[in-house]
Amino acid sequence: MARPKRKDHKLILRARETVRQTKDCSVMRQALAVLLPAETGCTLEQTALLLGVGRATVPRLQARFLTGDAEKTQPRSRWGGRRRALMSGPEELDFLKPWEEQSRGGGVLVLSPIRAALSQKLGRPVTPSVFYRLLERHGWRKVAPDTRHPKSDPAVQEDWKKNSRKLWQTF
Repeated sequence: MARPKRKDHKLILRARETVRQTKDCSVMRQALAVLLPAETGCTLEQTALLLGVGRATVPRLQARFLTGDAEKTQPRSRWGGRRRALMSGPEELDFLKPWEEQSRGGGVLVLSPIRAALSQKLGRPVTPSVFYRLLERHGWRKVAPDTRHPKSDPAVQEDWKKNSRKLWQTF
């Protein structure tokens, strides 16, 4: 069974006053995130629907109002991003630099030695998916070989097609 809701009357009065006086939409939203559940008994889902935010945002708005950070805008730097990055962006660029120079010179790159070097640098094995995402992050792509050999001669190929023995026909 859920624990009963506590009503802090001083907080509710402060939220009412804030709703009356504020002209800032984000501050109003924070105060309403406190008032709606306290006065109308709305659930987090209902409050989120009324405020036009996600369900997980309602407790954040309430916490911001409780701490008095209502006037300050909360930076979203903690949301998103690569939380489990093995290397930072500049470190990845430094790691790929020697192979980038080799690829610009027209050389063919084999990816298994690069992946092995990455594993050695990190001191742990690296799965292919992690390695390919690293390459994709830096704009590397697989260049497929041409559909024809550069030394092929279309005239010789046509001559062979016309004059070759047809073993597939029955006599």
